[in-house]
Amino acid sequence: MRRLARAITLVLLALGMMTASMTGLAAQDSDKPVVTVGSKDFTEQLIVAEMVALMLEDAGYPVERQINLGGTAVVHQALVNDEIDVYVEYTGTGLLALLEMELPETTADGATPADGSGTAGQDQVYDIVAAEYAERFGLEWLQPWGFNNTYAIAVTRATAEEYDLQTISDLENANGELVLGATQEFLVRPDGLPGLTELYGIEFEDAQGLDPGLVYAALEEGSVDVITATATDGRIPALDLVVLEDDKGFFPPYYAAPVVDAELLAEYPEIRDILNQLAGTIDDETMANLNFRVDDGGEEPIDVARSYLEEQGIIGSDS
Repeated sequence: MRRLARAITLVLLALGMMTASMTGLAAQDSDKPVVTVGSKDFTEQLIVAEMVALMLEDAGYPVERQINLGGTAVVHQALVNDEIDVYVEYTGTGLLALLEMELPETTADGATPADGSGTAGQDQVYDIVAAEYAERFGLEWLQPWGFNNTYAIAVTRATAEEYDLQTISDLENANGELVLGATQEFLVRPDGLPGLTELYGIEFEDAQGLDPGLVYAALEEGSVDVITATATDGRIPALDLVVLEDDKGFFPPYYAAPVVDAELLAEYPEIRDILNQLAGTIDDETMANLNFRVDDGGEEPIDVARSYLEEQGIIGSDS
């Protein structure tokens, strides 16, 4: 009898657990779709993708993470093919690398400050990519989050002093003598090495394509002399690097903003409001500090993203 009673009890417990589990699933699914969040393959992208995911989860949306997918073309195609629903892109990348359009004249008239703080052409470039993405791809650009992750050319202080380098034009003083280290993507993009060398008339002894995580290490160990950096990378001040002024205004604005499937937003417009909470709130210095916490501090991107959103009161501390 005891065995029979125990068996009956176990069956009842199992049924109870199954019912509770199904109830939980029903509550989780509710009427909100699973949103798939993607990203490119460098630190900043991992952090902002986690911000997107955490804000959506805080609002009750189930999220699937497809983070660290690869370069720009890979992630953009994943969005176009409905393999992901959203990722954070940069206005200059959208204009030049994906739409293959030229810079508006007003953005090319002035030089980009070495600290990446220039805003020339921000609204104009954004308006172009927003309109073209809607027409060509059925995608919507949400509001930029504030920081301008423009490309930059950086050298060690020793190299800057040896060759008297202050601007990108000054690299002509060392034509054919210096080795460039950059991502594979930069070596072929129109807003990368091909356009840079054509405008400035500079030549490198060699150009090495590197994993994004190895570019700074290569400069530190001396295997390259010049690197492509980004304005929001905290390793620039940490390594006391010299960023050369873009004196001919080659690099366009690269303001970051979520790009989302328009059909998803049409059905769930709340997502637009959720992600626009960060519109205009993150400056270059703040983003650089967040990046540095991962690159140098060893923190996980999701932890950095969560702590920032909690500090801003955008998500609850129990998320």
